[in-house]
Amino acid sequence: MDQTVADLVERSAEANSALMRGEITKYYEVIPHTEDFMLMSPFGGKPTRASELTAERIEAMGRFFKNGTFEHELLQAYGSADMVVLAIIERPHVEVGGLPAQDWPLRVTLVYHREEAEWRLVHRHADPLVKGVSLEQAAALARGEAA
Repeated sequence: MDQTVADLVERSAEANSALMRGEITKYYEVIPHTEDFMLMSPFGGKPTRASELTAERIEAMGRFFKNGTFEHELLQAYGSADMVVLAIIERPHVEVGGLPAQDWPLRVTLVYHREEAEWRLVHRHADPLVKGVSLEQAAALARGEAA
């Protein structure tokens, strides 16, 4: 199991490094997703399911990230015969959505499921709360207000 976890941590870094450069095809080649994949993006809102990730949306995601670098820190890993959960702090420096390049640290949970001999990403949850927020800021976000 230790080698499986290490391999998935390495593949996650390779795939997300590609994504931060806008290389969406390579991202999906390195980390295949399950048919019931769910994304809970760091921007919040309704979770995105695999069925909603059309070719156009995937291409747009590739254009959303540019000129980025990527590092991450594994905080904890949990593994069983068919599932691995990684708790990671991602530390990309990237242009996102037309904004100038900046640090975008994220708290991320990745859930991988083994389908036959292949590990696939079934869930990704990310949030930008690495540095923390106050109770008042969290309450404003929960109400849908800008903090």
